[in-house]
Amino acid sequence: MALTKRQKDVLDFLADFVEKHRYSPSYEEMAAGLQLASLATIHKHILALESKGYLRRSFNQSRSLEITPKYLQEQRRYSRQAPSLEVPLLGRIAAGSPVEAIANQETLNFEDFTGDPNTYALQVRGDSMIEDHICSGDYVLVEKTERVGEGDIVVALVDGIETTLKRWYHEPGDRIRLQPANSAMQPIYVPADRLQIQGRVLAVLRKY
Repeated sequence: MALTKRQKDVLDFLADFVEKHRYSPSYEEMAAGLQLASLATIHKHILALESKGYLRRSFNQSRSLEITPKYLQEQRRYSRQAPSLEVPLLGRIAAGSPVEAIANQETLNFEDFTGDPNTYALQVRGDSMIEDHICSGDYVLVEKTERVGEGDIVVALVDGIETTLKRWYHEPGDRIRLQPANSAMQPIYVPADRLQIQGRVLAVLRKY
């Protein structure tokens, strides 16, 4: 049975108190520690936690509350769990004409990116890719690979010195064209043997 937030607060307070003092708190101490005015409210939470198997108590004895192994096991399991890599995907929103709002139960999972040791992030500087909606200050998620296809957005290392973010095209004469997505800029032509591909862009992240 799931705990309410207040029940979890009561259990956490009990565990901290027992660890510090080596005995369980009185109802008055619990009420004061949890900022609850009513001892009856504390009593209600204790009864609920007993029924759910998280607490034991001996009747007719003071300071007789005992946290069961169930709580300790759940705390250990929770501490081992990795943070969630999902966020709710609640639907689609129009950036043009309004559309009907429809509730959605899906989630957006980032494990495809974070779970791969060959994925890394770079922060963009400059405006050469603005027509691909990659702006200065954005973050790109990059797959570490040397295998790319025509038109892929890549991280290219030129002459072992300078890196740049551009679209990759193979040209006649064993040359590579690094094409900016900015009509005000000219492409860069590089002999293939002077170019090393360090990765392919998977996604763009932007903070506001």
